[in-house]
Amino acid sequence: MVSEREKMLAGELYDKLDPELVHARDRARDLCQDLNAIRFSQQEERQRILQELLGTGGEDVWIQPPFFCDYGFNILIGKKCFFNFNCVVLDVCQVKIGDYTLFGPGVQIYTAIHPLNMELRRQQEFGKSVEIGSDVWVGGGAIICPGVRIGSGCVIGAGSVVTRDIPTGVLAVGNPCRVIREITE
Repeated sequence: MVSEREKMLAGELYDKLDPELVHARDRARDLCQDLNAIRFSQQEERQRILQELLGTGGEDVWIQPPFFCDYGFNILIGKKCFFNFNCVVLDVCQVKIGDYTLFGPGVQIYTAIHPLNMELRRQQEFGKSVEIGSDVWVGGGAIICPGVRIGSGCVIGAGSVVTRDIPTGVLAVGNPCRVIREITE
């Protein structure tokens, strides 16, 4: 029999109140609270918490508190990434982030989706993975919606709402976010 966690990770409808998932969310929230309360000078403890929280990337990732996520283990971060203050990652499905990617303050990444049918929405949800390439800069307050892929080398303007895929090496801004131009020398 397929577990609710397996359904969640596969992007299928799942019961968000499943005890295993509730426990996993509680674990992540406790770790986020620990991370958010740690003093700036306690770098070793900060890195330990990040390594325990994240699926990959806790070694050389900088996350400026406060930071919030659903599970943490679905967040796979490349080398030397930076999250500024007050970022949120709703990681019911995988969030994969390439090397040297930067997030401004208040960036939100969503993988969770709620069904349109109100009866179904009361009991279940589903999600779609998000993938962000390497050397991407996401401006403050941007929202990245479920299922979106952002190519390497992009700049996403502050306050943008990314509702569809963004190709490699472009400047994209707005609500909904749209490509403005290629980034050239």
